[in-house]
This record gives sequence, C-alpha cells and structure tokens, in this order.
Amino acid sequence: MPTNIDRRKFLLALAAAGGSALAFDEQKRRRVGLIGTGWYGKSDLFRLIQISPVEVVSLCDVDKRMLAECADMVAARQASKKRPRTYSDYREMLKEKDLDIVEVATPDHWHALTMIEAVKAGADVYCQKPISVDVAEGQAMLRAARKYGKVVQIGTQRRSTPHLVEARDTIIKEGRLGKIGLVEIYCYYHMRASGNPPDTNPPEYLDYEMWTGPAPMRPYNAWVHPRGWRAFMEYGNGIVGDMCVHMLDMVRWMLGLGWPQRVASTGGILVDKASKSNISDTQTATFDFDDLRVVWQHRSYGDSADEKYPWGATFYGDKGTLKASVFSYDFTPVEGKGQPVHKDVTYEFEQYPEDKTEKDLERHVAPAIRHHMQDFLAAIDSRGRPVADIEEGYISTASCILANLAMKTGRTFEWDALNQRVVGDDEANRLLARAYRHPWVHPSASS
Repeated sequence: MPTNIDRRKFLLALAAAGGSALAFDEQKRRRVGLIGTGWYGKSDLFRLIQISPVEVVSLCDVDKRMLAECADMVAARQASKKRPRTYSDYREMLKEKDLDIVEVATPDHWHALTMIEAVKAGADVYCQKPISVDVAEGQAMLRAARKYGKVVQIGTQRRSTPHLVEARDTIIKEGRLGKIGLVEIYCYYHMRASGNPPDTNPPEYLDYEMWTGPAPMRPYNAWVHPRGWRAFMEYGNGIVGDMCVHMLDMVRWMLGLGWPQRVASTGGILVDKASKSNISDTQTATFDFDDLRVVWQHRSYGDSADEKYPWGATFYGDKGTLKASVFSYDFTPVEGKGQPVHKDVTYEFEQYPEDKTEKDLERHVAPAIRHHMQDFLAAIDSRGRPVADIEEGYISTASCILANLAMKTGRTFEWDALNQRVVGDDEANRLLARAYRHPWVHPSASS
C-alpha cells in the first residue's frame, strides 16, 4: 500500500495525464458494502481499498462459500483487519442504512433492483456494467439516482484508463485524425461457452432460487455459477451486452456522443449450433450518429482481424487512423502527415505490488479501476457527476440492448431520445421491459 506522500505523487501524475482524481478526501473513512462477492466484485473492492481508507462493513452473496472467502480476504486486506458482516439477502444488508457506498457486482439481471434499493437506503453506488438487462430497468435506475440525489458510477472504466485518456486528449481532441466518419468496434475473443453440461441440482452452498431472482428459472448446470451465466440471454445480453457496451461507451466518451439516432443489427447462432449457450456467436450492429457511423462486430471463432487488437476500436479519419484497446493505442497518420504514435497500458506495480499476486486480477485493468474509483470518490465529495455517471451508463447499455432487439425483430430502430421510445414500432417498445418472475416486481412498475 503506498504512503500518503506516494499517493499524492500518483494523483498529481494522474491529473497531469488528464485525470480528475485530486479532489477527494484521502483521509475520510467511508463505510462500504458489496453485493456480489465474485470475481469482479472483489477486483473492484480491493482497488477501492488500495486508494482510500474505507471500512468494508458488509458483504452480501447467495453463495455461502464465496461469501465466506471474500470476508476473510477483506479482513486481511483492509487496515482495520475487521471481518465484515455477511448477508445472504441484500435487503437485510441495506435495511441497516449505515453504508456510505454500495458496490453492485451481481450478475446483470440483479443490477436494477439492488442499485435502486441501495440509493433508497442512502448510499452512493458503484455499479458494474451493463447497468441492466432491459431498457426500462435502466430508465428506472436513472430516475432513482436523480430522485434520491445519489452519485452512481458505472464500471465502464475505459473512461478512466490512462493511455486511453491520453489518446483522447492528444490524438482525437487535437484533431490529428481530422474528420472521423467511421469507427469500427469489435471483439474476436472465443468467449461464447461451447458444449452441453448436464443439468444438475444446485450445490448446497448456493441459494439458486435467490440467485435466479427476477430472471426466468432455468435448470441449474455448471455454467450458470460462477462466471458462466453470460452464456444465457436470461441473465444478460450476450457478447453485445458484455463487450460492445465497453467499446461503444469508450467511443461515445472519446467523441462526445449522446444517443444514436438509429440502431440496426444482424447475426445469431450461425456456427456453434450444438452448444447449450443461447447467445449469438456472430453479430454485427450499426449505431448511426448523424454523419458518423459506429459498427460493432463479434464472432466467437476464427482469428482476429489484427492479433494486437482482438477487442477494441478503430477510428478512421481523413488525416489518420487510431486503434485503441485496453492494452494499447496506435495512431497512424496519413502518409506524410506526421509520425506514428504507440502507447502501451500503464501498470502500477511499484505503487501497488499486491497487483502482481492477486488471484484472478486483470492486471492491465487494475490502474483503470483505481482511477475510476478516485473519480467516483471525487464526485461523492463534490456531489457532482462522475465520469461514468448512471446516465452515460444507461445510454451505452440501452443502445446495446436495442441492437439485440433489432436483431431479434429484423428491423432498424429509430430512437426518440426525448421520449425514450422507438419511433413508430409498438412491438419494439413492448420489448423495452422484460417480464419479471413472481414475486419480483419490475422497477418500472413501482417507480
């Protein structure tokens, strides 16, 4: 853990690189609770512990083993060495109303209900992306954040990735790409689950009824928990909801874009038809922003178009091209118009040596999460909007959901951003909210 002097040097360096994390109280002890103690829940929480003297007082999970393991790890990591209280029901945890910050890191189908209850309980919230599994959930989440006056930061941490901040500020903002007419965003990771694991009884340590919550009840199998649930549309929005949301959000942030005017998408399960997974293995989506087109493509087979950029964005301008990913960026000017620029991800092992040994940590993402947390704390202290405010998360999430719905219906959607509706398409508008499983009530019906 860095000393206060080291931390101040680090924050000054971040500010010089275009960050905004100087304006939070480094000594303030904030009370924190975490809902969802799996892989990314712990990654987010431990980055917060690294940069602020928080006290993690509450943890919640429906997996008893995962919950106990996280409680032990938190006790070892936080300064007080105290073991947090543990809960199996987020409502019981939030009933205490003693938390300054709640982190939501559940599967996607649980984001809306937990985030809304957290702001009602008086907490500011850090919520993983995508914010919701349907558009109406996202609308309700945004309303709740504003109604209760709470800061809600979404885990689209490309907005806080140092080398991407640099690319935005020194390449795009300085006009070195010229006029940009097309951005390609893409993911070629082989990340769609393949196979047919047998359905079984859930393990005794998992409350599968509560894990399923408002989602449709599927037979349990080994993919469902932990970490394999993205194989099923019942719990999320496939690779578009998982990976496109990051890159679309990054493009919107870098270029200052709001809502797309039109969304279209084609694809489906075109190759691996034998797998139990029901998410698309091939999909193209087009997001039209006036005179700019952003085109997404994923396929979970074959080689990447560029082995250095298997997941990223390529900005095409009349003066040059910029490729950007979590690992690096490359600027290539039009011949004779300047020098190429390459920058790799910034690691911070000297300041945070525990990054080298932490189990399952995406080491290249750890600095971005820390910077994102610093921005979150600064917004809490100023009561301002963080860089990945809930509204930005809603726009990026809903745009990706609309792409999936466009593929499902086979139609191009024109989006009315003012009225939050698809223009002239009653069927599409009915699909903006998914049915909830009894007894859970969709937040759009009660907000």
